[in-house]
Amino acid sequence: MNASPRPSVLANMSLELRAWNIRRKALLMGEVQGQGYVGQALGVADVLATAWFHAMDYRAEDPEWEGRDRFYLSIGHYAIALYAALMEAGILPEDELETYGMDDSRMPMSGMASYTPGMEITGGSLGHGLGIAVGAALGLKRKGNPAFVYNLMSDGELGEGSTWEAVMSANQWQLDNLICIVDFNNQQADGPSREMLARGPEAPKWAAFGWHAQEVDGNDLAALVAAFDTARALTDPKPRVIICNTRMCKGVDFLEAREITHFVRVEPDEWAKALAKLDEGKPQ
Repeated sequence: MNASPRPSVLANMSLELRAWNIRRKALLMGEVQGQGYVGQALGVADVLATAWFHAMDYRAEDPEWEGRDRFYLSIGHYAIALYAALMEAGILPEDELETYGMDDSRMPMSGMASYTPGMEITGGSLGHGLGIAVGAALGLKRKGNPAFVYNLMSDGELGEGSTWEAVMSANQWQLDNLICIVDFNNQQADGPSREMLARGPEAPKWAAFGWHAQEVDGNDLAALVAAFDTARALTDPKPRVIICNTRMCKGVDFLEAREITHFVRVEPDEWAKALAKLDEGKPQ
């Protein structure tokens, strides 16, 4: 397996600007429908920027290229964030942005593999993504394909039994081509994740199951780059997990300042204000 870190796919733009672009596209799509999981999209943008523009190998002109690294979105309601990343990567055309969530759009509000180039799996029934990723990683190893499988899952999925079955299976099969990314924003539908079934610390739990575990600030690009590089470069025959502590609504201060819940409501007159606040912090 080629486990050495690789340069950005498109190195002529900073990761900071990539993340800003992802946030902005997600807000524009949310404005189209007047709703959407924009809190999660703003929070996870740095993670997506690092994955797509630093760590992963793919061909924008050929999303089905057999040698590509696979990116599995277990959290189907985060689709708005992944669509923004796919547009930024050149896999989805930006002129489709205004079709988000509409009839016949290739960008439904919950991710579906049958509709969208670059959307590898249909997510949304939470707790299943990592199991699918385990199967894919095992299949790639048996075919001698050196590609990595990345699985982005939510902290809420840590309370699903199927997640831990997949965790055990990945260790059993020594899936060193599997990198799980946990977006830990401490919010799920029933309340703060730490008050449900995600009482920390998380990294020791994964390590106890035989994984190489890292926990980082998911809004710190330098920390994310180092974590992704480490995960790819390891030579131990074990799966890898990066637990990313993120802040929902990151980049839009008046949304960050609210009492955050699983679904952040943005009022009709606030979309333009949110874009303006984001624009104030545009990287140079």
